[in-house]
Amino acid sequence: MALRVVSPLSICPAPYLFPHSKGPTSSLQHLSGNARSSGLSAFAAGHAQAPLERETPSPSQELRGGDEEDTLLVQELEELPEQWRRSKVAWLCKQLPGQKPGNVTRLLNAQRKWISQQDVTYVVVHCLRIRDNDAAHKVYRWMLSQPRFQFDFALASKLADCLGKDRKFLKCRDVFDEIIKQGRVPSESTFHNLAAAYLGAAASVQGCLDDACDIYNKMIKLGGFSPRPSLHAALFRALLDQPGFAAKRRLEQAEFIFSNLHELKQDIQKEVYAGLIRLHSHQNPVDMARIEALREDMQRLGMAEDKDVVVSVLRACCSLGAADQADVAWKKLLQLGSPPVAAFELRMELHAKSREPLLSLEVFRSMAELGVAATSSAYDKIIQLLAGARETAAVEQLLAELVAGGVKPSPSSFANAMHMYAGLAMHDDVERWFEQCRAKIQPSRGVYNAYLSSLAAKPGALSRAEEIFECMQSNAEIGINSCSCNALLRAALASNDEAMAEDIHRLMKQKRYEVDPLLDRILGSKKKKIVRQPAVRLKLDVEQREILIGMLLGGLHLKGDESGRTHSVHFEFSRESPVHSLLRGEVHRQFLDWVEQREEDDLFEEFSTVPHWVFNFFADKFRPNGRAVVPVLIARWASPRALAYWYMYSGLRSSAGDVLLRLKGVVDEEDALRIVRVLQGMSMGCGVKKRGRSFWVGLRGADAARFWDVTEPYILDGVKTLLNPCEVVQGPPSSAQEESFD
Repeated sequence: MALRVVSPLSICPAPYLFPHSKGPTSSLQHLSGNARSSGLSAFAAGHAQAPLERETPSPSQELRGGDEEDTLLVQELEELPEQWRRSKVAWLCKQLPGQKPGNVTRLLNAQRKWISQQDVTYVVVHCLRIRDNDAAHKVYRWMLSQPRFQFDFALASKLADCLGKDRKFLKCRDVFDEIIKQGRVPSESTFHNLAAAYLGAAASVQGCLDDACDIYNKMIKLGGFSPRPSLHAALFRALLDQPGFAAKRRLEQAEFIFSNLHELKQDIQKEVYAGLIRLHSHQNPVDMARIEALREDMQRLGMAEDKDVVVSVLRACCSLGAADQADVAWKKLLQLGSPPVAAFELRMELHAKSREPLLSLEVFRSMAELGVAATSSAYDKIIQLLAGARETAAVEQLLAELVAGGVKPSPSSFANAMHMYAGLAMHDDVERWFEQCRAKIQPSRGVYNAYLSSLAAKPGALSRAEEIFECMQSNAEIGINSCSCNALLRAALASNDEAMAEDIHRLMKQKRYEVDPLLDRILGSKKKKIVRQPAVRLKLDVEQREILIGMLLGGLHLKGDESGRTHSVHFEFSRESPVHSLLRGEVHRQFLDWVEQREEDDLFEEFSTVPHWVFNFFADKFRPNGRAVVPVLIARWASPRALAYWYMYSGLRSSAGDVLLRLKGVVDEEDALRIVRVLQGMSMGCGVKKRGRSFWVGLRGADAARFWDVTEPYILDGVKTLLNPCEVVQGPPSSAQEESFD
């Protein structure tokens, strides 16, 4: 007898093997249509789908959907005539989940003499039942590599659906492409689940939104399906969430979704019209006729234009330089109440394009007359425009207001002014505002680069330029980039310091920075040729390894590609934690050569390393199959420095003086006991308790003092007073300090 399951439906948790029953057939459970629709909206909103309830299917239950040829047939183990075959298939179902791809291939290759396609299909479905979709995909990939097995559309559809609902969008896309390669059209649910999986990762993974749009378009053009309303809304909302220039590339897709909504005769909300007008206002050139057509549709449907729509119209008018139309939009905006700051900034840009920068200053001053407080972005915009026009007196006055006023200035305001002064060879003014910036706020990389460019053009300032460059290089939150190196290289060449120029050129080649073409030609004209050094091969030192081990115990994230060949480390720090604010800079400094280069000047709470095979060791030992564990050999690797970084990253000191260490992500108590035995081997008595989803390791009294003596040499100086268990906590304890191991 055979078990009939329709491929597009999802699989719910089931017992280890197929349920035994006296009836002739049995089936997997499925999700109702309403539940699947709500699941899509949950995916599109970026939230995890709610767990499915466990039910026992009736023996006579049969799932149907689609054509008869799309039915997946899975035979019960007890119905196999050979006992040895039943035993071997059951053994494979036990061994394959959790294995690495290489081990899965070796295990299955060893069974090629006897295993049939029906047996492999059963193993894949079993892995789906126990929610080990990664193992199911590995077995399925091996199945495709066997020439004697035929392509099973129903199995591929079911596997793609499960992978999509589990957010495994790369593996789901792999199965999706294989279905198309075989000349078949994926099922409607496969299109939906893959698009939803891409949308769920669009906020964190670059390129996922483009892939979601591609699947959405193929669903309509290739499959002939009508997407659900929730998918229309989720994709359109994701397109609108793309800021600035990124939103410009999404207009064609947004128009396609808008036309599909019209064809389906669905009610189009006001937010859709407003969002589409906003996308059009960011184009270059702006299609004003289309914007007016959309506004007419809104008026015909009785939708009143709000501030967002009018600001978009004002942006379009300013982009076209249509001053008269911009004045009309501005007057309408005044009728709706106080205009937003963005509207003032647009009018400033309009006057600056007309080469009337002082009129831009008048617009800025009118903010106070209309009761709109001048923000840091407004100051930044007007200073940028006036600095570009080299209105030194006005810029000087605005910067003085910023320094003396209650608005926190933006580093870019100082950077724009300093670039203006440097262009006018007013190097003393550049240095004056640099010092005032350091006294007021933390200078950004742009401020340092502006000052460094001024020093490069100032005669006799090479030593000062070298000092500023070293200051930037030693500060983990600022760092250097190609602009910094080119400025110092220009200063070294101007001072005929060939040794320094050679060192800077070597540094730029090591970091793969682009050398200014003019400076490169000057270097090439020198008699003493610069030796072209190859890029440095990255390698972790002992200190970096110990830091990673300690932070991995505290929940540090490792990200791997789908092939598992390389991994990257993703560092995340809490903005509210004073310990993390200092730890972040030290970790960034330690892994500066590994961190992906960032051109933006703002401070950051998270950063990632470049993907590299050297992190595979940590992924295999601490995150096998994506699950957080404590390695068996942790006793060899738990050095005092590793414990110190674990304490700083994911630990705290309670108000009672206890040391609490969090094993974040670890779910097995045996893993927690493993680290407890390590600490006990260091003569530290400790206990472990589970609170919520994490295990906490606690040390009290003399044991906490012993732990501090071991880790104190590696604790950062700025956080020792916050973590020392021997110091009495003054004042009311914080919410974290109120934690106790009782």
